[in-house]
Amino acid sequence: MSDATRIFGLQLRSLISKGGELELSLAKVEIPEPGPDQVVVKVEATPINPSDLGLLLGPADATTFKSTGSGDGIKVTAKVPAAALPFLATRLNESMPVGNEGAGTVVKAGSSDAAQALKGKMVSMVGGSMYAQYRVLNARDCQPLPAGTTAAEGASWFVNPLTALGMTETMKREGHKALVHTAAASNLGQMLNKICNEDGIGLVNIVRSAEQAKLLKGIGAKHVVDSSAASFTDDLTQALVETGATIAFDAIGGGKLANQILTAMEIAINKTATTYSRYGSSVHKQVYIYGGLNTGPVELTRSYGMMWGVGGWLLTPFLQKIGRPDQARLRERVVANLKTTFVSHYTNVISLPEALDLKNIAAYAKRATGEKFLINPNKG
Repeated sequence: MSDATRIFGLQLRSLISKGGELELSLAKVEIPEPGPDQVVVKVEATPINPSDLGLLLGPADATTFKSTGSGDGIKVTAKVPAAALPFLATRLNESMPVGNEGAGTVVKAGSSDAAQALKGKMVSMVGGSMYAQYRVLNARDCQPLPAGTTAAEGASWFVNPLTALGMTETMKREGHKALVHTAAASNLGQMLNKICNEDGIGLVNIVRSAEQAKLLKGIGAKHVVDSSAASFTDDLTQALVETGATIAFDAIGGGKLANQILTAMEIAINKTATTYSRYGSSVHKQVYIYGGLNTGPVELTRSYGMMWGVGGWLLTPFLQKIGRPDQARLRERVVANLKTTFVSHYTNVISLPEALDLKNIAAYAKRATGEKFLINPNKG
């Protein structure tokens, strides 16, 4: 390759040392020529999702963040508690790229028909390492976007939309008829509301403030309960009676919320029961934890019989389980409705160096509802 055709780009890296220090930096990397089935994409938009923060920041102590340098040479460090290091053994001393999904323009393509068909097109991508100015990946991991779609509109096409669709698919496959969702005013939660309204699925939204409840009701949510209200338990139980929801997807994780949901489900079921059982209702009640807004332990006080479960749920294993044909069906629905059902809203668009600004880190690390950041690695 001649010097004239060589491409270099910045890539955001996260490293946790064996000594317990997080280091965030920007590396200048050479972009290889694409293989026959590969393309090179100029990344123009990539979101900061909660699922990205686990790799980007890890369990670093937020009070210890420090910054040195500026521009492309900026570096951020923070201390990682010693107690967390055994759980990070496989990533210690390894500089890791970050970013699950993104969108941009294909600037180079390999020789295969599939790769050549994408040349010059705006595509959405999945496969990691998206916080970078360029990304090399297989053509099959790119989704061509409809004409007129911007990178920002296509950047969040994968994680939130397919997670929301995965929730309703899991509900159906496991024999439930309605569902519960927590932290429900998020971008993902708003998408889930639109899906359920379109598909006629009962949905109970649990939010953490009156403002969030108002937001969801404004987009047509039918059942919204506020966990900060004194009437929360009664409101939740009544919503469960009306919808018959017996499966929940919980973004909070720690604390008592999963237990409160299971208890309310049991009470709702027993309101229509005709016989008593000392083992509780015979209806299976399920809570899937898919997030960790509360990193504390899950507190369960069993008061809901023997037919219940609490487990984890992740998008990638779910997609692997359903297979390529059903994956394609879900992806097609997302792409066809990017500007309606699956639209994402961003409060800030930042560059790679700006992603390492301490004020921005403090803002997006809060994972606050309504404060979603988008990185444009080629901004400026």
